[in-house]
Amino acid sequence: MLHRASRAFATLIAVSLVGACKPSASAPPVVAAPAAVLAPPLPQGNGCGPAIARTQAVVDSDVATGNLNASVGERFSADLRRAAETCQGGQEREALGLLAAAKARYGYRQDAAR
Repeated sequence: MLHRASRAFATLIAVSLVGACKPSASAPPVVAAPAAVLAPPLPQGNGCGPAIARTQAVVDSDVATGNLNASVGERFSADLRRAAETCQGGQEREALGLLAAAKARYGYRQDAAR
């Protein structure tokens, strides 16, 4: 009789534990991922103006996607504005030098795409 009572008690405990493990009726809401930010096409052309504009477009995109801190992006943009002013003043070589220095300072590659 004691053995039968122990088995009945164990069964009762097991059933109550299984009942406690039922999932809740409502599932947590699904959070949608934000849409990807599409970068506009990069400016085309040769010379200091388009090169600086391409770099500025990449910096703007990097800030928008969170790949570059906004305050760093603003300092980089200030350096690019100085390069653009030099370029507009007809000093292509100096402007390209300022562009190269800014890219190096902020860790951007020196190829044509960036």
